[in-house]
Amino acid sequence: MSDTRWTVLVNDEEQHALHPAALPAPAGWRPAGFTGTEDACESWVDAHWSDLRPLSLRQGAART
Repeated sequence: MSDTRWTVLVNDEEQHALHPAALPAPAGWRPAGFTGTEDACESWVDAHWSDLRPLSLRQGAART
């Protein structure tokens, strides 16, 4: 079992990623507001990111 703490990141397309909490977020990504174990972060993402399509694709589909 790892002691690594993870944080959930989100980008402008509302895609989510897990990233080690001790490291700064890469360019284009920002914290989504949740940090915890890898399992806890995966559960949070599963509960909050139900439509995996990028935001631009969802918006385009809504216009048609």
